Amino acid sequence: MPSEQKEPQLNERALHLFKVLVERYIREGEPVGSRTLSRDSMLNLSPATVRNVMADLEECGLLRSPHTSAGRVPTNQGFRFFVDTLLRVEPLERAQVAMLEEHLNRDQNRGALMESASALLSNITHLAGVVMLPRQEHVTLRQVEFLSLSDDQVLVILVVNEREVQNRIIRTGRKYSQAELQQAANYLNSLCAGRDLMTVRNEILAELRTTRESMNAIMQAAVEMAEKALEREADVEEMVVAGQTNLMDSAELADMEKLRRLFEAFSEKRELLYLLDHSLNARGVQIFIGEESGFNVLDECSVVTASYGSDDEVLGVLGVIGPTRMPYERVIPVVDITARLLTAALNRQH
Repeated sequence: MPSEQKEPQLNERALHLFKVLVERYIREGEPVGSRTLSRDSMLNLSPATVRNVMADLEECGLLRSPHTSAGRVPTNQGFRFFVDTLLRVEPLERAQVAMLEEHLNRDQNRGALMESASALLSNITHLAGVVMLPRQEHVTLRQVEFLSLSDDQVLVILVVNEREVQNRIIRTGRKYSQAELQQAANYLNSLCAGRDLMTVRNEILAELRTTRESMNAIMQAAVEMAEKALEREADVEEMVVAGQTNLMDSAELADMEKLRRLFEAFSEKRELLYLLDHSLNARGVQIFIGEESGFNVLDECSVVTASYGSDDEVLGVLGVIGPTRMPYERVIPVVDITARLLTAALNRQH
């Protein structure tokens, strides 16, 4: 979570030099020396005076000096101070807003909307875009149908929420006739239709399993279908990620071991989902810098998130993951507006 550290007390000169240094480092990615900062600050200060101020900023924990350079770079605490006190967010360019509106205004199902939002976040920021899919408790089962494909394969057709259709293929323990599959579907629809999938899994399946011994053939078929078709829903991707490879362009993350661990985190997704979960009930844009995420793999990354919803209900979180040296003034409005447009698109579906 964002740091609760006490903000250092700096005079106007130190604040200005710090702001100029951070902005140059974000722009160039190189440690900033006293001569460069003296020139960029336009304060008519000598390099010696600037060096003294930089030493004070380092003592405050806002700057550090890399081993290979006499210049300074911001620490994660420094980035937090910069974001909280000195950052001025730029309005999004009209062309970018228009592109977001165009892609999120299209008539597409919920899954396609999430994928569009993730891709747009990545394309505009050149970082990794992530969208947490609506929580499973918000997914209501309307109807289930089964179609026999081969000896041990069955096509499952799930109609969820208002009109979203999900198809998947499952393998069964034996060959079922189409008549058996129809009876199993009828039985499950009588029990499950109109109920959310979490309830279906946790209550109905548990109840059916406890009475398995006394079941007739139709109920046994229904149990097998439900176990494979409905429980598999829990394994469906809970987060859409786009643009992970953009992070390979970042010098801070160029170390192969860091990239490997980061890409594993994208693949596993559990830690990222846990982090996004923390933003579900937060209002506005949330920013996690370095260690604030609580996960070692993100110690050199920042995560910018915002929640989205439908009809005054928070459904999920979207955001951007990138190096701590990201252009926050441009990333923040992209995340904010994308969340607002996704919310509007979901509201139109209702």
